[in-house]
Amino acid sequence: IGRYEAITADAPALVTGSHFDSVRNGGKYDGNLGILLPIACIQQWHKAGKRFPFALEVIGFAEEEGVRFKATLLGSRAAAGTFDMAVLDNLDDAGLSMREVMAASGFHAVGLAKAAYAPESVLAFVEVHIEQGPILLNEQLPVGVVTAISGASRFMVEIDGLAGHAGTVPMEMRRDAAMAAAEIGLLIERRCQGTPGLVGTVGMFNVPNGAANVVPGKALFSIDIRAGDDTIRQAAVADVRAEIERIGHRRNVTIKTRQTHDAVSVPCAPWLQQQLAKAIASSNLPVRHLPSGAGHDAMAMAAITDVAMLFVRCGNGGISHHPDEIMTAEDAALAAQVFTHFVEQFKK
Repeated sequence: IGRYEAITADAPALVTGSHFDSVRNGGKYDGNLGILLPIACIQQWHKAGKRFPFALEVIGFAEEEGVRFKATLLGSRAAAGTFDMAVLDNLDDAGLSMREVMAASGFHAVGLAKAAYAPESVLAFVEVHIEQGPILLNEQLPVGVVTAISGASRFMVEIDGLAGHAGTVPMEMRRDAAMAAAEIGLLIERRCQGTPGLVGTVGMFNVPNGAANVVPGKALFSIDIRAGDDTIRQAAVADVRAEIERIGHRRNVTIKTRQTHDAVSVPCAPWLQQQLAKAIASSNLPVRHLPSGAGHDAMAMAAITDVAMLFVRCGNGGISHHPDEIMTAEDAALAAQVFTHFVEQFKK
C-alpha cells in the first residue's frame, strides 16, 4: 500500500489499485496495469508538486485469482474487513494449509483484522483493468466505463465410482466417475447457453491416478457459473445441482459438491460512472458503458465504499488469462490521461 498525502494531514483517501497475482500460464497485464498506472500518474503529480484535498492510496492486492487455495479476493477481502477466516484451513495441491504457508512466510493470521480499512477513511475505490474481452477491441475503443461486475458461484466436485479393468467391466455395469463428470460438464454447457450474460465453465478436470486401461474410480473438477443478474445465476446453479444429483443416482456414483466461492453481482456507483465518463469525454474519446463478466478486487471493496472501474482495451481478440494477452502503450497512455483527469476533477 502506497499513500500520496493530501494537502492536509489525515484526510480521507481515494483508493485505487488491483492485484499482482495471476493464474497459471497467465498474462502480464491482468491486474498489474491497475497498480502501475496510478503509480505513474502519482509520479507526475509529485514532480509537479500537485496535491489534492484528499489522499491517494494505491494497493497491490494479493491472491485475487484464488488459484492456490481455491479462495478468491483474499487481499481485497482483508482490506474490506470481510476475510473469511475459515479459508485459512484450505489446502493447496501439496496438502499445505494457507495458515501454515502464511506462518512459514513470516505472516500471522491473527493480524488479518488489522488490515481492514475504516469505511470513513475511504472516499471511493476505482480500479483500472484490461477488459479481458473483445468488446472494446471490436468497437475500436481504447477505454470503457464498467456498469457492474457479474456475480459468481464456484464449486469443487468429487465423484467416487468404482475402478475396474477397461477390458472386462461391461459398459452397463460401469460406475465410471470420469464419464459422470463429463456428463455434468456438458450439462453446464447446455444450461448456460442461450441466456445473455450467463456463462458456465469447468476449468479444472482431474482423474487421480488414471490409466489408459482402467475405468476411472474417481474424478475431481471445478464449476464456475457467472451472470450479471443474480437471479439468473442462482437459477442456473439450482438447475445444475439438481441435475448433478440425478446423474449421480442414475450412474450409481457418489458425488460431493463443495461451494468454494459465492459473490453477488456488484453495481458500480452511478456518480463514479458519471465522473469516469466525463474524464473520457474530456480526452475526446467516445464513452462506452459495459458490464464486467470477470470478477475483480472492486467487488470486495464494495463492502466498505462505492466502487468504479475503468476498462482498457486488450488485443489478440481480447484474450486474457493466457500468455498471448497484450495491450498497447498508446492505450495505456490514454487510460492514464483519463485517470489523471478523473482524479484531478474528483468530487465526493
